[in-house]
Amino acid sequence: MTQAVRQAVSPDPAPLSDLELREQLRPMDHLDALEAQSIYIFREGFARLKKLALLWSLGKDSNVMIWLARKAFFGRVPFPALHVDTGKKFPEMYAFRDQYSKEWELDLRVDPCPPIDSVDPTLPPAARSAARKTEGLKLALAKYGFDGLIAGIRRDEEATRAKERVFSPRGTEGGWDVRDQPPEFWDQFNASPPPGAHLRIHPILHWTEADIWAYTKRENIPIIPLYLAQNGKRYRSLGDQDITFPVASNASSIDEILHELQTTKVPERAGRALDHETEDAFERLRVAGYL
Repeated sequence: MTQAVRQAVSPDPAPLSDLELREQLRPMDHLDALEAQSIYIFREGFARLKKLALLWSLGKDSNVMIWLARKAFFGRVPFPALHVDTGKKFPEMYAFRDQYSKEWELDLRVDPCPPIDSVDPTLPPAARSAARKTEGLKLALAKYGFDGLIAGIRRDEEATRAKERVFSPRGTEGGWDVRDQPPEFWDQFNASPPPGAHLRIHPILHWTEADIWAYTKRENIPIIPLYLAQNGKRYRSLGDQDITFPVASNASSIDEILHELQTTKVPERAGRALDHETEDAFERLRVAGYL
């Protein structure tokens, strides 16, 4: 509570402690501003929707999201963490999930994806494999009845995701109409999904890859070791084992990753087979409801 607020509610306000005074006088830096905006988005979603879940893909972005959610709600995430599981993640990812779902006291829901036979056969191979997550998510939505899903996508990560909104309405089948996105002026969000549909909420849409790593370092957020270089290679982005590959890198610490990002011209998703298939494959997945 600030001194001004204390004066408004109490005729004899208590003086600020040295810690409170230093905190008020400390200038807000770039990461503080990102964090504050994301926490605001989390609280808006929680206040305006009835049944939320946070999609936990186990990667660096969704781990930052869980960290932010814990900050937004005073140490505990008040909605489930949903892992739509293809069964093909790296062993290190499953170990991370099992450890930190307990340490962070998450209400973890793990729902499997259907077999690849249920997926559109006209998609390219990697896109078809990835589309299992879309079908698994539809099943989870039907099972739990969520009206809001919090997802850790960023605009700088991929061109189709750059078209997203912070509060993004989905159709009754989970589809995304890329040509009909609501305006979001002055942080005014459309939080009223149509009956039977849901909203995707994107608290870190405005972050960059470098922001994620700088914040991870500042907050000492645990990371999966696959992100750090071994034998001249590391993973920039983590997905299924069979469609995700490492890139050339000697960055074996977060400081070295941040330095590498200042000079590299290699895209973040260069190791994702999906991003090297037909030009419209990713957008087809996103329109159908992919994360």
